Amino acid sequence: MRENIGRAQGLVRTATALTLAEDWARLYAVVRCLEIISEASRRLSDEMLARHPDIDWRRLKDAGNVYRHVYDALDASLILNTVIEALPPLSRAVDAEISPPETS
Repeated sequence: MRENIGRAQGLVRTATALTLAEDWARLYAVVRCLEIISEASRRLSDEMLARHPDIDWRRLKDAGNVYRHVYDALDASLILNTVIEALPPLSRAVDAEISPPETS
């Protein structure tokens, strides 16, 4: 999950909605990263999800279905907004789970 968050963020670092819409290969790559992130979220434990109630886990899980089944109506601006707005909090949650807890 962490790897694909980073990939998606890197792919849109210099993108606008227009440049992303015009570069179908980059758009497809970002959508594929989001599909993988969504699928990976389905494999997380309930305990882990409960530790991060600020993440809309249901929406994240359901997003993969949209990417796979409504592919002909994907909006580059929504994809870009998802990466910019939704992935940073998710990235922090993933990092918190992977990083060892701080000891005092």
